[in-house]
Amino acid sequence: MIRFLQKDSKAIKVVFWLIIGVACITMVVTLVPGILNSDQGTTGTGTYASIRPAGFLGRYFAFGSARDITNQEVTQVAGRIAQQRHYPEQAIPFLMPQAGQALIQREILLQQADKLGLKVTASDIRRELREGPWAIYFFPKGQFIGQDRYADWVDQQLHMSTANFEKQLGTELEINRLESLITGGVFVSDKDVADNYRRNSTKIKFDYVVLNGEDLRKQINPTDADLEKFFKQNAARYKDAVPEARKISYIAFTPDQIPGGTPQITDQQAQQYYQAHLKDYQVPDQVKVRHILVSVPKGADAKTDAAAKAKAEDVLKQLRAGGNWAALAKKYSEDPGSKDTGGELGMLQHGVTVPEFDKAAFSLSPGQISEPIKTQFGYHIIQTEEKQTAHTKPFDEVRGTILATMVRDKEAQAAQAYAQSLANEAQKNGLAKTAAARHLQVVTTDYLAQGAIAPGLADSSKLMGEAFTAKKGGPPAVASTGEGFAVFQVADIHAAHAPTFDEYKSHLVEDFREQQLPQLLAAKTNALAAEVKQSGNLAAAAKTVGATVKTQDFTGRDGQVPDLGQIGQIAPQVFNLSDGQVSNAINTGRNGIVIKLTGKQEPQPADIAKNLPAAREQMANERREELFAVYVTTVTQQYEKSGRVLMNKKAQQQPLIPS
Repeated sequence: MIRFLQKDSKAIKVVFWLIIGVACITMVVTLVPGILNSDQGTTGTGTYASIRPAGFLGRYFAFGSARDITNQEVTQVAGRIAQQRHYPEQAIPFLMPQAGQALIQREILLQQADKLGLKVTASDIRRELREGPWAIYFFPKGQFIGQDRYADWVDQQLHMSTANFEKQLGTELEINRLESLITGGVFVSDKDVADNYRRNSTKIKFDYVVLNGEDLRKQINPTDADLEKFFKQNAARYKDAVPEARKISYIAFTPDQIPGGTPQITDQQAQQYYQAHLKDYQVPDQVKVRHILVSVPKGADAKTDAAAKAKAEDVLKQLRAGGNWAALAKKYSEDPGSKDTGGELGMLQHGVTVPEFDKAAFSLSPGQISEPIKTQFGYHIIQTEEKQTAHTKPFDEVRGTILATMVRDKEAQAAQAYAQSLANEAQKNGLAKTAAARHLQVVTTDYLAQGAIAPGLADSSKLMGEAFTAKKGGPPAVASTGEGFAVFQVADIHAAHAPTFDEYKSHLVEDFREQQLPQLLAAKTNALAAEVKQSGNLAAAAKTVGATVKTQDFTGRDGQVPDLGQIGQIAPQVFNLSDGQVSNAINTGRNGIVIKLTGKQEPQPADIAKNLPAAREQMANERREELFAVYVTTVTQQYEKSGRVLMNKKAQQQPLIPS
């Protein structure tokens, strides 16, 4: 869906922050070291952590307002983080610490807010729904959409009940109140604001020379004696350089080798499946839509708005006079996501677009073109090309899909059962006899390192992963292979060990270069900087090291410079130079750089005065965030030191989601 028609994502993001409890504390999540490494006792098996209330009883007993954070909560939050960041499901276990930490901090802040009497009431929540960012959805034009539509929207868009939504909205409001209380005294002086604005608005122009690290690396050519000395000096580094390797024996089979052949599914069974899964075959109301957008900048004045509307009306006249929609969309539409494809948006469901667009698209008949529709993005001319009313697909339409699904399911069940029967038999008779009895073959690999590919299998990743946790000669185990299963045993293990110098010599050259490069790069760059400062001639100095001079036009602290990166982060000191001055050596880790300033632009007093209000607010917000970060760090450390954060160590060591 194009970005212009996506709902204002602020509301959805708010829910995300609500759920993971970091609406006000995401900037400090990483500033509380050790919160997930508590040495306190463990909690129940379904609990990830328990946050005890303040006071004597809260330190020693689970009385009062103690709050347990469950494994399920942590898993759900980690899943939402993965979804928000478009990470694969496999990333969820790695997000558990972040999710758990966010939930722990949320609970600590809620306890502090309650202690300070900042509790949120039901009327506070109703006021927020009516007057806050949710009002556009639940109180358009000041009128409530009704309890049923409200509940449906929350269920469909946020996948939760209204009670849970309002509870979490209350959580956000309460933490916001706490933040406002803690940071309410923040003050910034005019001088501080002016100095900060001047610093951030200053731009510099410069010439620079780059010493390429990769080029220098190639100049490092150690002798065998150098490498042998390096190998001995770094013996600890290479003590396990040859990784553990395992020899694995396995029997593998594919679905066509399972006794009984392909499962047969009757129409009666398919009908039963259809009735049990009717929800999967429901098709919602949908419309196929195309549009032409004449955008209106946010905050535009009445004159700009009127000009955009007039332009949209002119386009509409051309369409009604027989103009080609695709050509007009390409010429006039300001939606970059659809203008080159005739404004086509495909099939849309209710609630996918902003309310004004949604209402117009679903009210039009197929082929009908709307008058210009005003949304937060501008004026849209909409044509509904096709409408599809909500219905359930009939059995005959989905019969083939159901049969294929049921066959796959039964094949998978049969394969799993067959694999387990082979494992049980191999436990008694051994892999060789079991394979011979079933006309299968035992394969024994060479010694394989973890992550290697086992021969003859479509996907050996699960087998290899499980084989490296199994014991030598342990009972036969089962692993999927992508197109079937394998029953395997670990035949032998070669432990990780240090190689001989001759065995590892070819690997040592790059390691040696990696160790020597920083020193060489620093020495060369320092020498170049000294020469330029002495001679003042950047081009001549560059020529002596075989480099060329590059030029950068006026750039601010957030500007990106080729071979350097964001200059305000990598080399902020160059903004203190005067025109004509030369920098000291700048080392980016990959390159060495020397800069000579050729110009400097600082904001004028009038410019500073004009931007002072906005700059003051920005600076005040930054200081509020810093102050609240310190507060969260402090109060969390107090909870830890007083034993009020109790971690379930077993829950942290074991995966919280099925493998």
